[in-house]
Amino acid sequence: MPTLVIDTATAACSVALIEGGAVIAAAHEEVGRGHAERLLPMIAELPEGGRADAVLVDCGPGSFTGVRVGLAAALALGLAWKAPVAGYTSTALIAAAGFAAHPDCAELAVVMEGGHGELFMQPYAVSPFAALAPLVSLSPAAVQGALGDRPAIGSGVRWLDGLDAARDFGPMLPRASDVLLLSGDFTALPPRPIYGRAPDAKPMAQPAA
Repeated sequence: MPTLVIDTATAACSVALIEGGAVIAAAHEEVGRGHAERLLPMIAELPEGGRADAVLVDCGPGSFTGVRVGLAAALALGLAWKAPVAGYTSTALIAAAGFAAHPDCAELAVVMEGGHGELFMQPYAVSPFAALAPLVSLSPAAVQGALGDRPAIGSGVRWLDGLDAARDFGPMLPRASDVLLLSGDFTALPPRPIYGRAPDAKPMAQPAA
């Protein structure tokens, strides 16, 4: 059963068509803020226009706009194709790719750029693959203190001062084709946004009766 994977939660715009545990075709670009313009053309360039029996989408955390673009496209295509839509998290995907690139590593922390000077952080273990703590949004200094001895990987690593080379696994972004590294519950989330921090806008206070 072919599955279309959509990942626009970060600066990357990434798509893949997978089937039977293999990648049929994929495209990956670092577009910054251009997801809405690039996503559908990238899907259209896949075999059969990306048509699939199921859709997987990155629900976040990441940028508010990027997360929404990916989810909107996934839900629209799922509706048009009568295909089920499920989600995964960007932290899980980056962690799985990090462990694949560093097979001797037992634990690592995914550190991603957040908003307003903060970073998203979530630690993972390789065996069994699992998140060791909930996702948090912290200042770079707080992330530095919470890392312990774990290596760090993700777009937020560049904001960590004094991280030695052995613990700096680089500024990895999610890549749709890496979803094959995930399994089970990690690719069965409801297709709803995971923003990682509270929205900046606050509801207006209601006047007193």
